[in-house]
Amino acid sequence: ADELDIQGLFIKPSGSKLERNLPMITIVHGGPTNAYTHQYYGGMARWGWMKILSEYGYAIFLPNPRGSTGWGLNFAESNIGDMGGKDWEDIQRGIDYLIEKGFVDPDRQGIAGWSYGGFMTAWAITQTNRFKCAMMGAGISDWRSFHGKSYLCDWDAKHYGNADPWDPDGLYRTFSPITHVRNVTTPTLIIHGEKDDDVPVEQSYLFHRALKDLEISTELIIYPREPHGPQERNHITDMNTRII
Repeated sequence: ADELDIQGLFIKPSGSKLERNLPMITIVHGGPTNAYTHQYYGGMARWGWMKILSEYGYAIFLPNPRGSTGWGLNFAESNIGDMGGKDWEDIQRGIDYLIEKGFVDPDRQGIAGWSYGGFMTAWAITQTNRFKCAMMGAGISDWRSFHGKSYLCDWDAKHYGNADPWDPDGLYRTFSPITHVRNVTTPTLIIHGEKDDDVPVEQSYLFHRALKDLEISTELIIYPREPHGPQERNHITDMNTRII
């Protein structure tokens, strides 16, 4: 977005001979200080659905926008005070690049993510209507209530540059998806664990209620007993089925 080189991984559908105009799901990683690396994504419970989506004919885009690890401390800290700003622009430019190259169909786009990726999914559908569907997994919809309930309250304070959470016009409000929820037109699946201490489950209830009030197609799935990612086999199976 400002002349930085940004990396992303592009996974073509398993066994597909198609090279052009593929349907694509952008999956945003958590953290945000995390990164997609060259590995097999079908084995991890929380990310097994990536491989399943590929088997069902979807291309997968895994962006590593600013704030990701692997390119030094300055890059990892470059979205402090701007989560949902330039990092979101990086992701969009990656999608645009794949469209410009003709690899993917601009009219068959989806977005998904877990944790910070869940926040970015909620943020994305308040900022654009380019996506036909979305999956918000354990995502943040309101940074102020997150700060009030999560045991990670020191984490968000650092990542928003010690901004005042209670400033009515501050960063916590500006970058909360719930602030811009009236812009949403995208059908959205919301998934969360009942016992999530990282991102409290209220974040999903809040966003789901807003979408329901606005008559946006949405479904909320809360898995009992689960923390920040599903661990019970039946829940993982159910989650993968619902995402497809």
